[in-house]
Formats: sequence, structure tokens, C-alpha cells
Amino acid sequence: MSLVGKKFPNVTVDAMSEMGDDLRINILEEATANQQKVLLFWYPKDFTFVCPTELHAFQEALPEFEKRNTKVIGASCDTNEVHFAWLNVSKDNGGIEGVTYPILADTHRQLANMLGIVDQDFEYNEEGEEVFTGSNVTYRATYLIDETGKIFHESVNDMPLGRNVKEYMRLIDAYTHVQKHGEVCPANWEEGKDAMKADRTSTAEYLAKN
Repeated sequence: MSLVGKKFPNVTVDAMSEMGDDLRINILEEATANQQKVLLFWYPKDFTFVCPTELHAFQEALPEFEKRNTKVIGASCDTNEVHFAWLNVSKDNGGIEGVTYPILADTHRQLANMLGIVDQDFEYNEEGEEVFTGSNVTYRATYLIDETGKIFHESVNDMPLGRNVKEYMRLIDAYTHVQKHGEVCPANWEEGKDAMKADRTSTAEYLAKN
């Protein structure tokens, strides 16, 4: 079930800083109290394969997100201790040393289950007992939250599929344009391109030009 248009869950979760500090982060409060957008991205597990490429890609793009008044936060169901161990492994050894944004440690899967992004299912055996299946880790889910705590974008990739970080910048730009100008953004819109008013005349004019 889609959560777009709804408030992000009001849940506080353990997290780890790049300096090894244990944190407690509430995504809804990060957005509303600081009047900023939040990009929250989930990945399956520390010390894996596609995951470090994504964490480094978000780190490299961090200045661009900061320009857009957007806080980046990573998340998985690993513990703070495992996060910190991975933060102390160099990039050329498959680690995430150099990542500076916080990483949630949703070890109880409370938030991940509320979002419905855990690879977990169950079936019944011959005795009628529940038997759980799946990896019990999260898919590559991404949430964009605005300054009011509303989710304005969500996407979920299967585990082998890495994300395109630039697309989230485009989505933030488009949503910010809507906030500022009250216009709507057509397909493939990018900053500096024409947007439209939400009426038939403006749509016809846009299509005639494009």
C-alpha cells in the first residue's frame, strides 16, 4: 500500500553517526522541527555488494542535497555496532569509510515493518504453525519527505537493483518548484525547463511546444 501523501510514521529509531556516536532519530521530527526535506534510503545489509556503491553515491551527492535543504539518512536492520565496523572499513576494501550522514539501525524492524518493506512472508505447515520465509531484510526503499512530514515520493527496488541518485535530486527540484510556483511538472521535467498550470489550456500549449 502506498504511503505517498501521508505523514511519515512518528517513530524514533536507533542510529549511528560517522564518529561512532549512538543516536536516536525520528524522521518526522527531522523534517518538521528543522523545516527541511529528508531523503531516507533503506538498503538490505552491511558488508554486502551493491549496498556500499549506493552509500558512497549518496555521500558524493551530499553537497547537492544540502543545497536543496535536504537531509540524507541511510537505514538498514543491522545494529549500530555493525554499522560502525563497516564505517571503519576503507572503500577499496568494500567498506563505507568516509560516509558522514547518519544510518538508522532498525534492529527490531519496527519502522521497516510499518513501511512494509521487509522481505518476509509466512505460510502454514502441516501442523498449522506459521513458518516464516524470506531474507528478513529490507528492499531498497527510498522515501522523500517534505517540511510538513508528508511523504511525496516512495520507490522500492528489488535487492540486486541499485538506485539512480540523480533521479532523487530531480524529484526534489520538481517538488520544490510545485511548492514555490503552484505549477505541475510534466514528464522528464528538469530545473530550468517549462512547467505547466494544472489546466487544459496550459497542457495543450505545453504539448504544442514539445
